[in-house]
Amino acid sequence: MKATPTRLAEVAVIEPRVFEDERGWFMESYKEPVFEAALAQAGLAPAGRFVQDNHSASRQGVLRGLHYQLPPFAQGKLVRVTQGVVWDVVVDVRKSSATFGQWVGVELSAANKKQLWVPPGFAHGFLTLSETAEFLYKTTAVYDPGSERAIIWNDARLAIDWPLPAGAQALLAGKDAQAAAWSQAEFFD
Repeated sequence: MKATPTRLAEVAVIEPRVFEDERGWFMESYKEPVFEAALAQAGLAPAGRFVQDNHSASRQGVLRGLHYQLPPFAQGKLVRVTQGVVWDVVVDVRKSSATFGQWVGVELSAANKKQLWVPPGFAHGFLTLSETAEFLYKTTAVYDPGSERAIIWNDARLAIDWPLPAGAQALLAGKDAQAAAWSQAEFFD
């Protein structure tokens, strides 16, 4: 397993070892000591214990996010796609960070088998690029509705380059359509 930091240094692309032959392929998508060693080798802080797994299915054009939870329920997320393709975006929401308000986007797909490590203190969202996509993620804290926050996906201050086709509209959940503007959001210290 290899962890490669992104331009948001604490966020990393995770590439598991994939063993392929004429029968197909095999990979360990998560193994705690291997994952933690990959983070350490990349100079990143340990992830900690994962306590919840989530699985979603989305159709093309669905945009979920930008979500995060405030302390004490702040979540780290290890995300991956098992079917289809998504454009995955992470935004630094830590006021004390040198990269506060910056974002990074990575294409995750069933074909490339890449994962993304999103530590606590970052908002997360994704846009489904394929006809359908299944998205799995592990979290370091349980879902807590009272701690959940969201930033509107198309906030001009963030200027995220979502790869929507010309004239297409993102398909949003009601809560995501009503998410806070960057200027109104609650942040980490």
